[in-house]
Amino acid sequence: MPEFTLEIPTKIYFGNSIIEKAVKKQGKWIHDVVMLVTTGRTLKKLGYVDSLVKLLEAMPNIKEVLVFDYISSNPRLSEIKEAVRIGKTKCVNCIVGFGGGSALDAAKAAAVGIGSDQPIESFLLEGKVPGRETLPIIAIPTTAGTGSELSMGAILSSPEHHIKTGIRGEHIYPKAAIVDPVYTWSVPQRITMETGFDVLAHGIESFLAVKSTPFTEMLSEKVIRIVAEQLPVLYKNLDNRAARESMSYASMLMGINLANAGTCLPHRMQYAIGAATDTSHGAGLAALYPSWIMHEYEVNPVKVSHVLFALSKKKISSKHEAYICMKDFLERIDLRYTLSSLGIRRDTLSALAEAVTGNITNDSLSNYKGCIPEIFAESLQ
Repeated sequence: MPEFTLEIPTKIYFGNSIIEKAVKKQGKWIHDVVMLVTTGRTLKKLGYVDSLVKLLEAMPNIKEVLVFDYISSNPRLSEIKEAVRIGKTKCVNCIVGFGGGSALDAAKAAAVGIGSDQPIESFLLEGKVPGRETLPIIAIPTTAGTGSELSMGAILSSPEHHIKTGIRGEHIYPKAAIVDPVYTWSVPQRITMETGFDVLAHGIESFLAVKSTPFTEMLSEKVIRIVAEQLPVLYKNLDNRAARESMSYASMLMGINLANAGTCLPHRMQYAIGAATDTSHGAGLAALYPSWIMHEYEVNPVKVSHVLFALSKKKISSKHEAYICMKDFLERIDLRYTLSSLGIRRDTLSALAEAVTGNITNDSLSNYKGCIPEIFAESLQ
C-alpha cells in the first residue's frame, strides 16, 4: 500500500436537527461581533436565517450579529470586497457561512479579507496564500452538494477580469462544519439534482485523481453507490427525508476528499464555463461529463469501468459505452445540459479552452493537451 497523508482539521457535527447543540459548542470561536454570510433570500423566507441569528445572539459574549446576504449564485469579487469593508468597519471576529456552496465560499473569502491587511484581490488574482490572520469560520451547508464546509478552497468569479477561480490555503479550513440535513428538505428539484450531481462528480473525480489514496478511494466508492441509489429516489420524491440525509452524508464525505485528493478536469473546465455564462456549477459539470468520462476511459479504463459499474451495475468495455452510461444517468435525473444550452457558441471554444486555469495535473488526461478543446467541442450538443 502506498504512503499517504490525510488531513481533516475541521470538527464535524452531523445529524438531523443538530444545529442548536453544535452552535452552542462553538463559543471558543463565536464571540463578540459575528458576521453571518448567506445567500439569504430563500433561507430568510423559510425563517432559517432569523432562527440562526436568534441562536447566535443568545450565546454568551456575543455583542452583535451582522447579516451579509448580498451573495450571487456565483459569488463575485465585488460582493466579497463589500463584505470585507463592512467586516473591517465593524471589527468582526468570526464568520458563519450559511447556505449552499456559494455562501460557504463567500464566507471563507470574507474571512480571509477581513483578517488580512492585504487587498482581497491579491489572494484571488495573484495567488497569495491566506495566513493565520484569517478569521475563524463556522460552515453550515443547506444543500447536499459542494462539500465546501470541509475544503480549503473558496471559489469566486470576477466578471471584470473574466475569471472564475479560487482562493486556497490551509487557514481557510472552517473550524467547524455543522451538517444538518433538515436544511435540505426544502431545496427544489433542479437544485437538488444539480448539487447532487456535484456530489457524484466529487466521488468520481477524487477516485480517478492522481492524488487519490486508498482511503479517499474507499470514500469515493461509498459515495458513488449512495448517489447512484438516492439521487434518482429524490428525483421521484423530494420529500424522502432518508434520501436527503444520505445525500448530505455523501456530500460531507466528499468534502474530505476535496481536501485530500482533489478533483479532475471537469471542475477546472466548469470554472471557465461559469465565468463566461454565469450558469450553475452542476449544470456545467453535467454538460461536460459524458465526453470527459469517454476520454478518461481511454487513459484509465480499469478505474473508469469500476466507477461506472458502481454507478450503473453495468460492465463497461469501451469508451462509447462509458459515454452512454453517463448520458443515461444524467437523463434519469433530467440533467440534459449541453454547452449550447448554457450559452456557449462554437466560435468561442478556443477562448474557453485558454481560460481553463489552475493545476490540471491531478487528471491523467493532463498529458494529452488536445483533450480540453475536444471535450468542449463534443459537449456542445
